[in-house]
Amino acid sequence: MNPAITLDQQYALKTAATRLERDFAGTFNVETIERFLHFSYDQFAGRAKVTTFLPLLAEKFARQRLSALARVEGKHLDGKPTVLFLCVHNAGRSQMALGFFEHYAGENAVAWSGGSEPGDQVNGEAIAAMTERGIDISNEYPKPWTDEVVRAADVVITMGCGDACPIFPGKRYEEWVLDDPAGLTATDIRPIRDEIERRVLALLDELHVAPRFTSSHA
Repeated sequence: MNPAITLDQQYALKTAATRLERDFAGTFNVETIERFLHFSYDQFAGRAKVTTFLPLLAEKFARQRLSALARVEGKHLDGKPTVLFLCVHNAGRSQMALGFFEHYAGENAVAWSGGSEPGDQVNGEAIAAMTERGIDISNEYPKPWTDEVVRAADVVITMGCGDACPIFPGKRYEEWVLDDPAGLTATDIRPIRDEIERRVLALLDELHVAPRFTSSHA
């Protein structure tokens, strides 16, 4: 555990561990769950500017990793297509792709995102551009990719991370060549956003996942 952790954070982590242990009971033992939770906490603590929400971020990331590991180990087989969106900072393109995918797929597919060099926060202009389309990605956060998350994915979509993106034999990989929204205004990001939406809808069609909504983009 991080030596600088406060009493409130210790309590929050214990509460998070209790929730994870309840949700993954019968799938993973307590030691595995706590190891993933505290490792996730340490990953975020090392670069966080604001520490208030660290236990919550750690819990969300640990939950994602444990869910992925359950799929890899055959402990959770729901047959849902699983897609991983990767870019460099996990702050713009991959977050917008995740937002569109979850919006259209709902509970019919699973999607995650990650970065080779995660940033400090999601691009505010990307958040604004997505808000224009009625999709809120403001609660998302940049996070690294991990082996179990990549191994659990059926399709890995990469966006500009090049050789830093992980390659596992037998996986379907697809590179989406898109401009990096870093430093751009919401107006400049709109064409990138709309192209990501088009590609997400095409991907869902390939995966035989019917979108819940019709695109409002003409």
